Amino acid sequence: MSQNPAKICILGGGFGGLYTALRLSNLPWGRDAQPEITLVDARDRFVFSPLLYELVTGEMQSWEVAPPYGELLQGTSIRFRQTAVAEINVETKQVRLQDGGMLDYDRLVLAMGGETPLDKVPGAQDFAIPFRTIADAYRLEDRLRQLESSDADKIRVAIVGAGYSGVELACKLADKLGDRARVRIIEMTDQILRSSSSHNRDAATKALEERGVWTDLETSVESISADSISLLYKGAVDTIPVDLVLWTIGTRTNEVIQNLPLKQNARGQIIVTPTLQVVDHPEIFAIGDLADCKDAEGQQVPSTAQAAFQQSDYTGWNLWASLSDRPLLPFRYQYLGEMMTLGIHDATLTGLGIQLEGSAANLVRRLAYLNRMPTLKHQLRVGFNWMTRPIVSAIAQLGE
Repeated sequence: MSQNPAKICILGGGFGGLYTALRLSNLPWGRDAQPEITLVDARDRFVFSPLLYELVTGEMQSWEVAPPYGELLQGTSIRFRQTAVAEINVETKQVRLQDGGMLDYDRLVLAMGGETPLDKVPGAQDFAIPFRTIADAYRLEDRLRQLESSDADKIRVAIVGAGYSGVELACKLADKLGDRARVRIIEMTDQILRSSSSHNRDAATKALEERGVWTDLETSVESISADSISLLYKGAVDTIPVDLVLWTIGTRTNEVIQNLPLKQNARGQIIVTPTLQVVDHPEIFAIGDLADCKDAEGQQVPSTAQAAFQQSDYTGWNLWASLSDRPLLPFRYQYLGEMMTLGIHDATLTGLGIQLEGSAANLVRRLAYLNRMPTLKHQLRVGFNWMTRPIVSAIAQLGE
């Protein structure tokens, strides 16, 4: 290595990007080899997305689910830049930022995740709410507050997509709104949770039925307006009134990523080797939603938070190895099962030979996610709050 420290630029502060940065900060670089690590994200907060649903029902607070990057990176040498990426030049190894800044890099990590496309159906961009970011959660919270304070007898909610996000949102909203809820899920295929285990699918079906959630299978959305949604089923279009539409389907890569001269698949994902390096560009690593990755065993790696979490560990190590003349490790994806929330204090999980549902699954899910939160300090703060919150609530009720 030269006398100048290596520059590592990480674009995207989700599970892939943030956890890679934290992994890098804990590796044995040596006094003269410590690189300059810069993490770039347009938002000021990391979002622990699997727990975003708990904000809808008030089971958790925003600081628990979305801690600021400044707090998480405190005590590290990682620099954080809050801005969006304008352009990446892979020839000059530079990243141009929307705030006018320019970053040089020796190693680049692409971890910008995906975006929810809302331009496929007329009206979706104007009237549907996606559910991917903390801003989406706040927007949903504001809309629910308006609806709950209205004189409407029923609050009519349509959720587009019966995957994990759609089912979890449906159960949470049904529990939050109670008797006022009229929730329906709209799914193009012939079943909910198509890629899920049969145990979780059965538990979810039961949870939806118990909460009176309608499920429209083999149905597509034709258009959305301010107070209605038009659905296509078996060649007939039916327009029904609706107060709120949530859009949970589809992912596409950022336009900056799409414009890169790198090998991509038909979905616009960047093709990487098992070491998570971009084909023909070993100085660039790509992980998470925007990467098309087959691991060391040749299995296709899914675009999930679980996969990005695991990839970050390997990416951090391989960045260190590539800058210290050590062999890189091929990524080995381990399927650890799947966990879903199915309402307030209710969940289902399968994995490692275990199948649980109900309050027991909810407890295991909470503890598993607590263990995966980004720093020990944040884990301790959240864990302490979870333990003391019931006590504080009980004292408050006694004082009323």
